[in-house]
Amino acid sequence: MTRRPPPGQPIPSPNIWHWPQIYEVENRAQDVDGAVFAVLREVAPWADRDVVDVGCGSGYHLPEFARDARSVIGVEPHPPLVAQARERTIETPDVRVVEGTAENLPLPDRSVDVVHARTAYFFGPGCGPGISEAMRVLRPGGTLVVVDLDATVGAYGQWMRADLPHYDPAMVESFFAAQGFDVTRVVTRWEFTDRQSLRAVLGIEFSERTAERAFGQVPGLSLDVGYRIHTRRAPNGLVLG
Repeated sequence: MTRRPPPGQPIPSPNIWHWPQIYEVENRAQDVDGAVFAVLREVAPWADRDVVDVGCGSGYHLPEFARDARSVIGVEPHPPLVAQARERTIETPDVRVVEGTAENLPLPDRSVDVVHARTAYFFGPGCGPGISEAMRVLRPGGTLVVVDLDATVGAYGQWMRADLPHYDPAMVESFFAAQGFDVTRVVTRWEFTDRQSLRAVLGIEFSERTAERAFGQVPGLSLDVGYRIHTRRAPNGLVLG
């Protein structure tokens, strides 16, 4: 397992940090039917509200939020990705991208309505500071929504568990439940334009051995991938300790 960096430093995301062009291919292939966003609109509606996308990467999801939101802020720790996200959204009104980490969001208290974090909180324990920081910036009644891959679902989940033998999906879900999160499960369809793109994406998501096995197990251009959508609402009004 990757050694945790010093306090205050982000954990590198090796796929998008090292292979941003291939990750862009992956973003286009993911959830082509929009199943995740359909659930998000129900559990954390953002129309006419202020949204923060934590770990926004190259900003792929920012324009989708911007279609209906009052304002959108992308927060990303990796400077090259900050630059890409700003370039992507340069002509998108009411979107700005700032450099920052989940544990130290550059935002005032109670300043946003939705905090969205995708594929960033897989391991549960250790995410506490990021969760606390998200709750700090949420207005009363706002929602923190964490979208992560579900390692209990299908072949993709099996490949994840093969590469992460010490990863315990049940323990992670217990952690989020203890933190006051609800969970919604959704199965999505990933669709690639060609086999070469599929192989490249599998190659940045898994070890070489697992990626080759996965490629051989996918006969065509699509595969089903499960997600867990964890949601926690900020309290309305005064909370007495």
